[in-house]
Amino acid sequence: MSIKLETANPVRSFKGRGMELVASRLADQGATAVVCASAGNLGQALGWSGSRRGLDVTVVARRLAPAVKLDRIRSFGANLELVDGDFEVARERAVTLARQRGVRLVEDSLDLDTCEGAATIGLELVSALSPGDVVLIALGGGAMATGIGHVLKTLAPGVEVVCVQPQGAPALTLSWRARRVVTTDSMDTIADGVAGRFPIAAVLDDLLQVADDAVLVREESIIAGMRMLLEHAGLVVEPSAALGVAAVLEDPDRFAGRHVVTVICGSNVDLHAYQGWVAG
Repeated sequence: MSIKLETANPVRSFKGRGMELVASRLADQGATAVVCASAGNLGQALGWSGSRRGLDVTVVARRLAPAVKLDRIRSFGANLELVDGDFEVARERAVTLARQRGVRLVEDSLDLDTCEGAATIGLELVSALSPGDVVLIALGGGAMATGIGHVLKTLAPGVEVVCVQPQGAPALTLSWRARRVVTTDSMDTIADGVAGRFPIAAVLDDLLQVADDAVLVREESIIAGMRMLLEHAGLVVEPSAALGVAAVLEDPDRFAGRHVVTVICGSNVDLHAYQGWVAG
């Protein structure tokens, strides 16, 4: 297995790619402010990219998001508004704020800039791939999967694109399988970065064009994947980044003898929680 590392950057996740596009384009347009909802990583990335360009950045996040992510959002100069409830509540609040203030709303996965940013990962992968190889991509809102997937299906159509989501937050995978939007009533996963209940129809349409498969993995497999990345690659990662490894652990025969690449998408993790997971 090969890994595509997306954590060795100021925001410790792939989200910086898309937010650099967003912030640079907004600055060129003379914008002064921007709003987003975030599970944590997007808000950090927008705070870092936007503040450097003089943008007033407001991030809406759930109050129970990992403290390390909330602290880093503040440290990058963003205004942070916390809401009770899950990510969908934060998304609704961000929509309201953007409308009230008359400023740009960045909506992860629906905003094409977020997908274009993720697509650059695919461009960097293509030269290392051959027909029959597999790329495993964590599936949350869908920006990374659709962005990378579009590039691979265009430039390396013989590569299999497999999306991976936790069983405790399966909405977009269930939607992909049903070929229609499927929502869920609740979420229960440590992989907070990919936890959503309401897939976006336009994102599902794109995902149906580029994903060869979408699989669900158990929480214990995610933890085992985190432990393996620490022990064999020296990487401390957040749960979402271990989804690809978890997929291989759960179905080793499927991937045996094949070149498999998994994208390590983020490393913003509460160290106390992390230590408990990997030590257990």
